[in-house]
Amino acid sequence: MMRVGVVGFGLGGRVLHAPVIAGVEGMELAAVVERSTNLAAERYPGITVYRSLDTMLTDNTLDLIVITTPTASHYELARQVLTAGKHLVVDKPVCIHSREVAELTALAHSRQRLFVPYHNRRWDADFRTVERLLQQGTLGRVVAFHSAMDRWRPGSTRTPWKDDSAAGGGKLYDLGSHLIYQALVLFGLPEAVGAETVRERDGEGADDAFTVRLHYPGLTATLEATNVAAIERPRFYVRGLRGTYRKHGVEPQEEALQRVTRAAGPEWGREPEKEWGELTLDVEGKLTSSRVEPLPGDYRIFYAGVRDALLGKAAPPVPALEAWRTIRILELAVEASRARRIVACDWSAEPV
Repeated sequence: MMRVGVVGFGLGGRVLHAPVIAGVEGMELAAVVERSTNLAAERYPGITVYRSLDTMLTDNTLDLIVITTPTASHYELARQVLTAGKHLVVDKPVCIHSREVAELTALAHSRQRLFVPYHNRRWDADFRTVERLLQQGTLGRVVAFHSAMDRWRPGSTRTPWKDDSAAGGGKLYDLGSHLIYQALVLFGLPEAVGAETVRERDGEGADDAFTVRLHYPGLTATLEATNVAAIERPRFYVRGLRGTYRKHGVEPQEEALQRVTRAAGPEWGREPEKEWGELTLDVEGKLTSSRVEPLPGDYRIFYAGVRDALLGKAAPPVPALEAWRTIRILELAVEASRARRIVACDWSAEPV
């Protein structure tokens, strides 16, 4: 049984990590760092609660440490964990700067420890379904890809750091890291990046809306998000030479994880039929539409992959290099928005 310690028990630790870890065979949610509260002990009787990472790292029974704190703290905490010789998972975005990811990657390599970014939306139901359609060539050659995450949150944020760009706040780093990573999984490295990041809500603060365009030969992947959308755009809208796929709705796992302490059950991650996407294909010159039953979403696949990597049975589910690539594109998007131009990508300096 692999014993896991989670650093931070806010929304990320409490919802997106703890019940997922608890639902994976061979893993035990053993300890949590909470500075002043005891929420973890209330939800998971018998769990050990530490008040600092320093104290947690003295627990030699822990095999894996998971960092779920605000983005600006990730780099220093990750260095501390790896220096202590522990395997590590870090929530997205792993760091604010790509150079920090490169340094952590090198440190993990020197300590012979795993350093795995938590890009959990690789295992969303809607994304897994899009990935399957593209792998099967259902749409033919894809000519346009649109991915959007819209919210209706016109008021100011209740989490101050999320409105501070210097602390890794803002919509681009928050949701943009998800959308960029998904595009990298589907299409690989882009040739250039264009972007507009803006603030649409009243008052000063970080960006709360963005459009990022990843340019590939014969294809542009357009990624968008905003907090000011009372009517959401399609989550995915993909056009190919054989047809089009359109998907509305919000991936159901996060809402479900707020209600449970353990992800479990045969129906986990399945979307209701009313949320299924629509596929329209050209069949012998006639357009034919049908609903597509999605693959179930399952964030447990990530932690099962981490477990298997720790056992030496598989490669990590998300390589550290992919976190570096994601954050490098975030940096290029910021540059492109400020300069109001398309910025070419140089991938020659990727860390080993």
